[in-house]
Amino acid sequence: MRWLVGWSSTAAGAAGIGSAGAVGYDGETLHPVGSQLLWGDPDPLWAVGDWRPDEVRVVHADAQHRIAVLGICGASDEELRRGIVTARGGAVRHLTSWPGSYTAVVQAGRRITVCGDLAGARPVFHTPWSGGTAYATAALPLADLIEANLDFTHLAALLAAPDVPAALRDTTPYDGVRRIPPGHALVLRAGAREIAGYEPVASLAVAAPPAEPGRAVDAVRDALVEAVRTRLSAPRHVPDLDPGPVPGMGPAERRAARGMPVPGIGADLSGGPASGTLALLAAGLPGRPGTLLGHGTGAGERLVAVTFNDLAVAGREAELERAGELAANPRLHHVVVTGAEETLPYAELDGPLTDEPGPSLVLAARHRARLAAGSADHFTGHGARQVLDAHPARLADLLVDRRRRHLVRPVAALARADGSVMVPARVYGAARRLARTPYRAGLDVLAERLMRRRFEEPKGAVGASLAALTWARPGPAARWLTGEALAEVSVLLQAEADRSGTGAQRPGEHRARAALARHAADLRVLEQAAEIRSQRLHAPFLDNQVVRACRDLPEALRVRPGARAAVLRTVLEGAGVTELPPGWGAPSHASSAAAARAGLRMAADPLMDLFATPLLADAGLVEARVVRKAVRAAAAGESLPLDGLADLISLELWLRRLLARRGTCWTGTPTRSRAVPSGIQPRRSALTPGA
Repeated sequence: MRWLVGWSSTAAGAAGIGSAGAVGYDGETLHPVGSQLLWGDPDPLWAVGDWRPDEVRVVHADAQHRIAVLGICGASDEELRRGIVTARGGAVRHLTSWPGSYTAVVQAGRRITVCGDLAGARPVFHTPWSGGTAYATAALPLADLIEANLDFTHLAALLAAPDVPAALRDTTPYDGVRRIPPGHALVLRAGAREIAGYEPVASLAVAAPPAEPGRAVDAVRDALVEAVRTRLSAPRHVPDLDPGPVPGMGPAERRAARGMPVPGIGADLSGGPASGTLALLAAGLPGRPGTLLGHGTGAGERLVAVTFNDLAVAGREAELERAGELAANPRLHHVVVTGAEETLPYAELDGPLTDEPGPSLVLAARHRARLAAGSADHFTGHGARQVLDAHPARLADLLVDRRRRHLVRPVAALARADGSVMVPARVYGAARRLARTPYRAGLDVLAERLMRRRFEEPKGAVGASLAALTWARPGPAARWLTGEALAEVSVLLQAEADRSGTGAQRPGEHRARAALARHAADLRVLEQAAEIRSQRLHAPFLDNQVVRACRDLPEALRVRPGARAAVLRTVLEGAGVTELPPGWGAPSHASSAAAARAGLRMAADPLMDLFATPLLADAGLVEARVVRKAVRAAAAGESLPLDGLADLISLELWLRRLLARRGTCWTGTPTRSRAVPSGIQPRRSALTPGA
């Protein structure tokens, strides 16, 4: 796990707290454990964790103006200096416009600007501390610093309405630690904080002219190619040396058994369009990898393409066949990782503590098995669906903009899938209602649904699309929460509705951004839970410039059936890749539900033990017997929302790991100075005010 942390102190208190030499308890120096100081007094900044040398860059314009960039950034030192000069006047957006995935911190005198990203994969957190403000790119270090307790209201909202920003707000699982929203920057002036948005806000009154489809797709291609090229241009890193042979094992098996990635560049190759696009781009761009034997510098290096073959659950044979055809490219070295019962969801309930909870915790062992065969720098296609696909609520956006004719194709596709002639009228009616419903009314409807425990489960593709044509809907785990927890979230939503007015976004755009933020947050959890030493995961689809280019795609293009595959096919054609296997980009009819159900069936007994005395029950969020009954029913094959059970189980696992940890992220504090110092005290309702 890697993060940066610093603070901005008041001018009066600068000499006492705001430096790398601040004195903590017992005369010790207060600083993060395992850190490297980037700059000191009076507003220090540290980088913590196993950062590579090229991932941490500090550029000075003069003694009072400097910038720190952590991560993969394609800007040169001269561009960073120009960025400092521009940022002196308060401009921020240009700091987020360089290719790559990074966090930028600019210091101009006593003003500090910390830029978050657009997707939420690189969040920024802050908390009041010692008369000023501490900030970090991880929430747990700040929670340790202030000895924060759990925020039970946030945990309840995380289960009841995980896709609703008004329910989650800017809170975190730690009481007092706040998160800046995606697309915003944290600006600190001598300890005082301000949250500033750096993206232009679209008007509801006047629709922006639609971008020309060809140019919009070209912009996506250019952004994606530049994102991949930036990572290929970074220095190569070789993992720790192989300590020696093992009888009966080859080099690849030794590395996998010892948790070491293969040197070089690699990528997932699942057979889907997103991972295939990145693998072919990375292998085909000039330079390394992908150079054929005997051609140029570094010749012979091939991109390691990793395909996961699930032997426990069938249904992805067509995708595996397409992956094999793609891997026939001489620039690729194909590695197939097989997994049986030991890689099913829930097969491994032990693991590292992550910064925040997320449903990926129950899948960590499954992903770790695949990533262990990957490379030191490994591309993944995560985020492509969220940035390219059209959320069903975008149909209402078309009606808001009076572009009804563009509803014909998506509605016709749903009608063919359902086989009913009534589908067009039902979908059009739902989209029309949403287009005429204010945001405030949408939050009120959700609050009432939670209070009255109305959790109707949609059936089929048409049912799911109709259910998604709302401003907000309950999460899949909401049905198992206690009445007190649901009432707390309901009251919270009503208060947010009173403050929100009519809203400032189109419903489809609002829902799409919320879905992207949730996916990015869960990917961050996955990276920490399935981390392989010396390996870096790269998700170019979540880079700022790629997200911006995808947002400029016209709605009429985005809502067409198969739009994501068509856009990525055009991207590959523009990069010189024209031969793709038949069926490439076809939607997969196999579902992860089969693997989740098989994993629940295999892990039923350990899960029963986990929920014998759950911490979630001590927190007043669930009743243990209700969850045990749901686990037994799902393992027996009953139709239940399996993603809701994943949310519950992963949150219980995270709470147990958090309370079982020892030590703290800081020196200079007592050994007990850590987050949730007193644990969870059993009580009837942890959600009542003052509890």
